[in-house]
Amino acid sequence: MNSNDNDVVRLREKIALFRYGVIADLMHLPDGRNGLYKKLTEKAALDYDIPGTLRRYVAAETMRDWLGLYRKGGFDALVPKVRRDDGQARAIPQEIADQLMQWKEENRALTVPLLIAKAIGSGTLPEGVVLAPATVHRLLSRAGLMKKEPGEPDGNDRRRFAFEKAGELWMSDVMHGPSVLVEGNKKRKTYLLALLDDATRLVPYAAFALSENTAAFLPVLEQAIRRRGLPKRLYVDNGAAYRSHHLSLVCAKLGVTLIHARPYQPQGKGKIERHFRTVRMQLLPVLGEQDMKSIEALNRRLWAWIEGEYHQSPHKGLDGETPADRWARASDEVKMCGAELGDLFLFEQKRRVQKDRTVSLYGVVYEVDATLVGETVTLRFDPARIGRPVQVWHRGECIQEAKRVDVYANCFVRRDHASKTLTGTTPPDAPAPGLSLRDFSPKKGGR
Repeated sequence: MNSNDNDVVRLREKIALFRYGVIADLMHLPDGRNGLYKKLTEKAALDYDIPGTLRRYVAAETMRDWLGLYRKGGFDALVPKVRRDDGQARAIPQEIADQLMQWKEENRALTVPLLIAKAIGSGTLPEGVVLAPATVHRLLSRAGLMKKEPGEPDGNDRRRFAFEKAGELWMSDVMHGPSVLVEGNKKRKTYLLALLDDATRLVPYAAFALSENTAAFLPVLEQAIRRRGLPKRLYVDNGAAYRSHHLSLVCAKLGVTLIHARPYQPQGKGKIERHFRTVRMQLLPVLGEQDMKSIEALNRRLWAWIEGEYHQSPHKGLDGETPADRWARASDEVKMCGAELGDLFLFEQKRRVQKDRTVSLYGVVYEVDATLVGETVTLRFDPARIGRPVQVWHRGECIQEAKRVDVYANCFVRRDHASKTLTGTTPPDAPAPGLSLRDFSPKKGGR
């Protein structure tokens, strides 16, 4: 057994141990006992460090499957099985997958064998890539392109829908993007977070980010609302960017109905998936070296393409009308938001004020009013701009906007913790953050 084989064995054991750790507290519960589903749901909401993958979440049904495997076969049943085609190319390159989906969408009568034959005949299939029928069928099924023929009901109502007015429904999803340089020399993978208006296929806003969490998505949503008004509904999946109490709170305050797609129901995301396919086929292949030098350069290129090409091109789903023209015709009922919108998107964290009248937030120390020493305050902040001033709330009121501690200025301030007052001499150039010179009482001999 060579070193690579040893690594594979160790990885499979790590995966099995991880699975066991997730279900260990459940395996002694009687099968079918009330409360099991609740426990699985609670576990599914947690963030995990999963061996061998970048995924962070485990579905409740997956945990139930692991539980069943352990009860039948013990620990060995949790070890991932070696595939029969191990060592052979299995993954379909993204450009081939997009082409297969486009052919199927244009002609639903094409069967899986016919699609494979067409891909082989096109001469675009990379050497060594084998299109297994089961793999192609799974790809098309996940895209919602393998539905039954008319007249063969499957018990689910999956009728096509399309809203007439702009802003009635926005949908959002995340696409894996190219790598860009960060801090001049490090390469980081990007994620495209995008919103799409259902009625017009217009993109209210989209941006590449270095992560796909809620903190990355909320600035995209805020910019979309500032540019294109307030949507009535927001349709999202169950990904990391959308599994957030804070997102639910923001939507509730804005009066936006937040709708989560049902798991394993890809049909509802078909429109934004087609938009991502357009991005991969039309934008990504023409990106140059200059576009990859920074996340800012990549986003400038993205918006030049969206506004200059995508919004101005006839769209098949709009009967040949462009998204820009359809928006101009259907956006008469869209409501715009005021300048106070930004405060709704601020994150909140509670902190106890230390004796030196400071609070710490993600490694940054802020100085607050001396009267708050010992009190618990709520800090409201933009997670994308850590280090900038933060709002300090106490007992339902905004007390101040706290700034980072100025260590140099604080050399000239004396603190009287008993009376919670400040005395000191005026520093040579500037007062301590958040304080006015009038707040100081000059004292002889002060240092």
